[in-house]
Amino acid sequence: MSVKAQGGALFAGGVSRLRSLLLSGRSPAAAREEREKGGGSAFWVMVQKEMGDHIRSWRFTILIGIVVLACIGSVYSAIRSIQAGGTDSQGSATFLFLKMFTLSSSTLSIPTFTTFLSWLGPLIGISLGFDAVNSERNKGTLGRLLSQPIYRDDFLKAKFTASLLLIAVVVFSLGFLVTGLGLLTIGYPPTPEEFWRILIFLMIATVYIGFWLNLSILFSIRFRQAATSALSGIAAWLFLTLFYGMIISLIDSATAVPETATVAEQLRHIHFILGLNRISPTELFSETITTMLTPGVRSLGPMTMDQLVGAISAPLPLGQSVLLIVPQLTGLLAATVLCFGLSYYLFMRQEVRSRN
Repeated sequence: MSVKAQGGALFAGGVSRLRSLLLSGRSPAAAREEREKGGGSAFWVMVQKEMGDHIRSWRFTILIGIVVLACIGSVYSAIRSIQAGGTDSQGSATFLFLKMFTLSSSTLSIPTFTTFLSWLGPLIGISLGFDAVNSERNKGTLGRLLSQPIYRDDFLKAKFTASLLLIAVVVFSLGFLVTGLGLLTIGYPPTPEEFWRILIFLMIATVYIGFWLNLSILFSIRFRQAATSALSGIAAWLFLTLFYGMIISLIDSATAVPETATVAEQLRHIHFILGLNRISPTELFSETITTMLTPGVRSLGPMTMDQLVGAISAPLPLGQSVLLIVPQLTGLLAATVLCFGLSYYLFMRQEVRSRN
């Protein structure tokens, strides 16, 4: 075909496309916006597909069953303690409904609801993200998927969004389950402040589990085998949950100041150990939920006698408790964003074509 014929064919094609736009009543700008909206709809299609795959998987069903049974056991223990006239560690009889989340019976060896959530919540995040990318790569579907008109970063964002939405549904369902069981058993409705404290606690728990989700997605990008990424996530969870506290205790005993040291030196040592503890997201999560569910907590650090003199012995209002946990919540959000940023950077630089 000559150059003149090719030009005529291109002109005819352009005219036909322009005619179709005019007949449909759409401008070229509207057509471009429609294509961009199509990209957004493809993102949400991937989100729905990922959520469906997670819900239908056996590992998610088994893990959620374990978490629900553990939470029901902790609620039963809290109800037994409340019916026996139990109070919290500070002996307070106020905020009775919050004790559904923080109390456990002395006769039953069952941890509290918050303890179960802080232990089993990371496993939910790890189970949803440890094979998010490497499984698609090993099956050869990653290259075929990204060969479609889909933005490359939408793939990673869809993986994270679908898993985080599912985590939020699970966490809030468990929280409302505890609330409903409390209403049925003790017949004591929560006050508006208690309800808002519970909602903030559930949002913090979602952020905390989202950190472990991002960490597991990072491992799934870094390691080609799903078993390696899963073991790496579990190892990080065990280290930060169990062994990190032991290491900090050893550092505390090795760097302890003598009893004859000044108050400034003792405070400096205490703040140093607190700073090391707060590197762990587990410690940050523990401090935030303790403050939100126990309004009697007035400080998360050491207090001198000068600060205690004249202090009113009363629970903190909701606004003051939120201000108290702003640094811890900022640390959790920063750790989550950092893991997602590293995952995004590594994934955008990796080769997605199959090596086979």
